[in-house]
Amino acid sequence: MSSKGGGTALTRRSYRLASDTDKPKATGIVNEKLLSDYLYHVFPSTKQGPALASLRKPLGFQDLGAHLERLLSEGEPAEDIRDQAVEGRLGPQPVVLDHTSGFEGLLFVDDDLLGVIGHSNFSSIRATTCVYKGKWAYEVLISSQGLMQIGWCTLNCRFNQEEGVGDTPDSYAYDGNRVRKWNVTTTNYGKSWAAGDIVSCLIDLDEGTITFCLNGQSLGTAFTNIKMGPGVAYFPAISLSFKESVAFNFGSRPLRYPVDGYVPLQNPPTADLMKAQKLLSYMKNVLSTVIDAQDERLVEKDCAAWRLHGEPTVLIALAHIFNHFAPLMCKVYLVEDVLMNFLLGILEGGGSVDEHPLIQQLLDLFWLLMEDYEVNECLKQLMMSLLRAYRFSPIIPDLGFQIHYLRLTTAILHHEKSRKYLLNNVLFDVLRSVVFFYIKTPLRVKEAGLEELIPTTWWPTHFDKEGKDEREPKDESADERLRRRAYERGCQRLKKRIEVVEELQVQILKLLLNNKDKTTGEASRYIFLNKFRKFLQENASNRGHPTALCPPEYMVCFLHRLITAVRASWDDGSRKSPSSVSSEEAYVPPQLFYNGKVDYFDLQRLGGLLSHLKKTLKDDLASKANIIIDPAEIQNASMDDLDEDEESGAAQRPFGAAAMGGALARPSWLSSPTLGRANRFLSTAAVSLMTPRRPPTQPEKVKVRTLAVEHRTEDDIEGSHGNDGLLLGRPPEEPEQPMADKSLLEIVDGIVMMYNLSVHQQLGKMVVVADDVHEYAVALKDTEEKIARCPPRRADILDELQKSQKVFAEKLNHLSRRLAWINATIYSKEKMLDVYWLLCVCIRTIEHADSTGSLFAFAPEFYLNVAMNAYSALKNYFSPANSMEELPGYEETLTQLAAILAKHFADPRIVGTDIKDSLMQALASYVCYPQSLRAVERIPEEQRVAMMRNLLAPYEQRPWAQTNWILVRLWRGCGFGYRYTRLPHLLKTKPEDANLPSLQKPCPSLLLQRHMAELLSVDKDMAASFLNSVLNQLNWAFSEFIGMIQEIQQAAERPERNFVDTRQLKVCATCFDLSVSLLRVLEMTVTLVPEIFLDWTRPSAELLLRRLAQLLNQVLNRVTAEKNLFDRVVNLRLPGTHTHTHTQRHTHRDTHTETHTHTHTHTTHTHRDTHRDTHTHTHTHTHTHTHTQRHTHRDTHRDTHTHRDTHTHTHTHTQRHTHTH
Repeated sequence: MSSKGGGTALTRRSYRLASDTDKPKATGIVNEKLLSDYLYHVFPSTKQGPALASLRKPLGFQDLGAHLERLLSEGEPAEDIRDQAVEGRLGPQPVVLDHTSGFEGLLFVDDDLLGVIGHSNFSSIRATTCVYKGKWAYEVLISSQGLMQIGWCTLNCRFNQEEGVGDTPDSYAYDGNRVRKWNVTTTNYGKSWAAGDIVSCLIDLDEGTITFCLNGQSLGTAFTNIKMGPGVAYFPAISLSFKESVAFNFGSRPLRYPVDGYVPLQNPPTADLMKAQKLLSYMKNVLSTVIDAQDERLVEKDCAAWRLHGEPTVLIALAHIFNHFAPLMCKVYLVEDVLMNFLLGILEGGGSVDEHPLIQQLLDLFWLLMEDYEVNECLKQLMMSLLRAYRFSPIIPDLGFQIHYLRLTTAILHHEKSRKYLLNNVLFDVLRSVVFFYIKTPLRVKEAGLEELIPTTWWPTHFDKEGKDEREPKDESADERLRRRAYERGCQRLKKRIEVVEELQVQILKLLLNNKDKTTGEASRYIFLNKFRKFLQENASNRGHPTALCPPEYMVCFLHRLITAVRASWDDGSRKSPSSVSSEEAYVPPQLFYNGKVDYFDLQRLGGLLSHLKKTLKDDLASKANIIIDPAEIQNASMDDLDEDEESGAAQRPFGAAAMGGALARPSWLSSPTLGRANRFLSTAAVSLMTPRRPPTQPEKVKVRTLAVEHRTEDDIEGSHGNDGLLLGRPPEEPEQPMADKSLLEIVDGIVMMYNLSVHQQLGKMVVVADDVHEYAVALKDTEEKIARCPPRRADILDELQKSQKVFAEKLNHLSRRLAWINATIYSKEKMLDVYWLLCVCIRTIEHADSTGSLFAFAPEFYLNVAMNAYSALKNYFSPANSMEELPGYEETLTQLAAILAKHFADPRIVGTDIKDSLMQALASYVCYPQSLRAVERIPEEQRVAMMRNLLAPYEQRPWAQTNWILVRLWRGCGFGYRYTRLPHLLKTKPEDANLPSLQKPCPSLLLQRHMAELLSVDKDMAASFLNSVLNQLNWAFSEFIGMIQEIQQAAERPERNFVDTRQLKVCATCFDLSVSLLRVLEMTVTLVPEIFLDWTRPSAELLLRRLAQLLNQVLNRVTAEKNLFDRVVNLRLPGTHTHTHTQRHTHRDTHTETHTHTHTHTTHTHRDTHRDTHTHTHTHTHTHTHTQRHTHRDTHRDTHTHRDTHTHTHTHTQRHTHTH
């Protein structure tokens, strides 16, 4: 409607007939008097007193423009007053950060020049405006809680990479990370801040004081008697360390916490504010007034029920209002102050968002009466204001603020046109919408009101002997039980409140996943999908801009809400087609990995790089999946690989810089010389298809576009008329089961990728709070026991103990409430089920991909990673509150995972060394726990045998340390040399280490030992090569160990004072460890399959027996002979070697170098016993042992029979018997 600018002429022309009373009344055109009354009612004048209605001049549309201008100019300050500089302040308006000259170090500054991110060690920046008189304030929104110093400085402060605001004489700063104030020297001050807090910086240049507030609460005067006088003026300034980020508000938006008497550095737009408020009141009048043309009167009604009916009178009145209102709504200050508060006011009453249709009507009105660019700007500012409000609201017990802002966001996103605009242009740029799915954890429990919500605190007080807290303590006193139950009720109350917020967040996601709103172009879901993919890409490429990386704590919340929303949409879809896969059975079909429809950026595939796989597997793709790779593309890809390698040294990088087909055009800040090539490569990526219905003589090639993500349409994703969309190229092994919505598959795939990117690490990080609670609880219990034992005469000791008891109890009160919050938001039962669902999705996906034979190589590595990580998260992170056994189908899932690990740890289709290592380590820790070991025993027999065969492959060409450790674990508890379940010097373990695989009690697997025995006795060549390789490695490890001990001894005997290098000690410990575990494997082989050594029909038996005898002699001579080297080094007790002999014995928790052989038991009984004896410096057994052993060896050569006899003797526990034959 062109009522903008000089549009009044037009309205006058079209509505000249309005005064003709002979018009029929029903047309909605109103007579002159009624119109005049209506307009006076809508646009009341403030000046004229209650002038009689009969006396005032009739008002028609032709005069309305002028009337409105007059009303708006009332009360406006005169022009010349407005532009005068305010005394006490120097510098330009608007106030921004000085990005031209006022900074030190490297920083990223946002486009609006108000946000800043540190990009070097300690960078500083100041504002463009300074103050020298009066009382001034500005606010800083803390986006990350790291090291920052915020405050004021003068022009002559010189900063560098070490010294920032507060480190020079005329600068003053507050630092909430270390809770201190700085002015050259530093003292404690204030409280600690967290991401999402707002710091107000106040300076009073009349009194000479500086004060800081946190979330509106004053922290007290920080500095008094600051330097003042001629030539001294203060600039707002900040220093921040690497990757810390904040945003300033100098007054460009309303201050969140204004302080009386202090003025923001930037003038508020008072004139515009008055105008906007007036226009808004006129708009409310229109909404609440109905013209009753029959009775010729005006009727008041509730504006919540207002509808846009298209009555010309109403529309023209609104058009006049919007003529002035629209330009104002492009300004941040007014959107935040006027519009947002108005819309929030509409939702005040409570009730569901759908019950407030007025917001939808208003948004329709906006799109109707404002220019597109104005609506766009207005919506963008509104959304940004909501995001800021949501993110920087303090947490109160009922989460009222958060709920309030989320409800308005939901209401706005209900409006289809607005939703699509926001999705396309605002929501996923620089990860904005992700903020809405985050619930921040309060650092300061008191202010978050958790004390009222959880009045009684509780923490575990009963620990079993290994330091773990028991789940159901038997001797819990009645008082403790009451406290625990009260605490649990408090936690439930908190959880209910958090669930309200989570439900709103899921609602927002469901709106974004709507795939039915096709009336205004592409459905929301497909816009969301493309944005989501781009978001993943920015987070997956390591060269991402730090501003674009999503913080892991946001990712965790986003992941859970997304899983909930996707599963809901999936089940909605599968209800409509009953035959399709339900979300319980969800998996990602293997063709997604190779048909080029989904972009995996440059993520590693199981078989290496995509370009390489396309080259090597092109025949398989053609025969199995009917996908023909364009030879031109292969040519291009390989040429590009060569260039890339030369240019960027990609050969050294594990990921390689080879661009992937269909990679996105990257944001401009990523443009580097090598990436230009990646973009050129896009145009050539075309996958061709042949249609299988024709006879295979002359396959007709159908070119399929591999599209950049932005250009994909719904057809490309969902498919139509016999086109499979995302599921193009189904391999014959894949069952033809319909999937409800193919677009959801891609989101599920993205969820798995998100878990791999940062969610898993974050889940591991948050366990710290539970560990802290545990440590403090142990300390408190310890202190209370000491108080009970304290003799009455030592009042001084008692006093100290009571002080520390008080400190521990306070800390526990705080931490247990914080833990309640973390358990509700991160480790709740629902979240556990989400991670479990993800684990099952990965397992099913891997199983389906595995069935495609060679095409398995196309599957991305992260699926295997997530399967292993999700399992360990369920086992270790969620454990105390929710037990894994309660999960549905838990046993079966464990077995499926065991089968995957057993099958793929030596799968030739997998090439990445990292992923191979992870698989092997996962299998190694899997066999350490009884439950998961039983799962390995439940997998089909042929798979078990294949796994043992892989474990027994010769050690030369592969990383053997982990597989050797797996064999040791399968044996441990059956041989000699293992009398105790925990190693003596590790008895005092920290509670968090109690779960380490290496410290588990032995749980040998007789079934797998049987497989091993069968394999070795049947396959003679394999047995010989396996044993020879074990003996070779053992020779190497043992001689290395002895060599190092000699070096240590020589170093120790030198007269000058010196220290043995700790690194050398670690290497020495590792060699010892390797020797011990190799000896254990040898012991196992000798016990299980003695015929390898004793069956003379085997060509290698004699040689192996001789090697075994030599080896035992060497061990005995080196370790057990009297006054030998080993003994002397143990007795040296050097500062380093005392711990070292312990280490030699066992603790290798820190020697992860290449080995996973953390703890291993001592080997053949001689070795262990003597070793233990040397350790305790007694030599009683030693001689008998050496003797015995030598004896047996002499006998061995005499005849086989006695050897077998002596052998069995030596391997039962008759260690002290001396055998005479």
